[in-house]
Amino acid sequence: MTLDDATSSFLAQMAEQGGRPLHEQTPAEARQITAGLKDLFGPGPDVHRAETLSVPVLDGEIDVLLLVPTPSPTGLLVYFHGGGWVIGKVEEFETLGRRLAERTGQAVALVDYRLAPEHRFPTAVEDAWAALLWLSERSDDLLGGRVPLTVAGDSAGGNLAAVLARRATHGSGPEIARQVLVYPVTDCDLERPSYRDPANQLMLERASMVAFWDHYLPDVDARVDPDASPLRAEDLSGLPPAIVLTAEHDVLRDEGEAYAAALEAAGVPVDARRFDGQMHGFFTMVNLLPGADDALAYVADAIARQSATDAAQQPTQEPTR
Repeated sequence: MTLDDATSSFLAQMAEQGGRPLHEQTPAEARQITAGLKDLFGPGPDVHRAETLSVPVLDGEIDVLLLVPTPSPTGLLVYFHGGGWVIGKVEEFETLGRRLAERTGQAVALVDYRLAPEHRFPTAVEDAWAALLWLSERSDDLLGGRVPLTVAGDSAGGNLAAVLARRATHGSGPEIARQVLVYPVTDCDLERPSYRDPANQLMLERASMVAFWDHYLPDVDARVDPDASPLRAEDLSGLPPAIVLTAEHDVLRDEGEAYAAALEAAGVPVDARRFDGQMHGFFTMVNLLPGADDALAYVADAIARQSATDAAQQPTQEPTR
């Protein structure tokens, strides 16, 4: 299937501006270009409360933007943005966060983890982990009570969400209700067919992923660490239910679908969908690409289905006599 009309039109407009591919830019240049896309998305819906929190991490602090849609949110969705671990700031994802909060009824926490190459692996993982623990421990104060906890993210952020879901389950972390992985980076293998397909060299090219990995984790042999390539983990059993989205025209498509299959093989409930006619990055382009609305609806519906299943499986309490 070819790209949908809206995506083709958007790419044509970008081409007219004559920008260089991401891998031909310095991190500073790439960050400036992607920051300019923010204005295309609009402000997003109003929320009950929005506040920027300062979270302590090793050797510093990071910001977390908390978006609370109602006085009684149904959960807390901790979101890690994409950008190859190299580009992206929380403010560029605020419109998406507001839409997620509106559609799911959950509070959304956007985590501004530190970026490579200034802060290489495992800094992003440890920042994400510190933010998750900090938010979980303060749920009562922030949201007025304990609520189900979801980890989520797109691309490199999906990588972080997958890593945290496994760490929390197999380590000593908080209970995770579900993981939402949007075209996640799950493996360091850059030779999969989706990486080599010329039709997928669009907003994100194979060469760009080569550059991102080089910035994030230059030691090629170390990239098989499951905290960098979660598909390489020996044991995925017991992980929280997953919602996995992939895009047809995306170099990351194959590894995202391979991870969904590996989760299912390990007995993890998975809702997975490939979005035909879409490219990498479509999920975050709210108010710009219709595919983003379809994907948001899919995520919200899948969370609702999984939440209903969780509620049905809860043991019924005997009335007190």
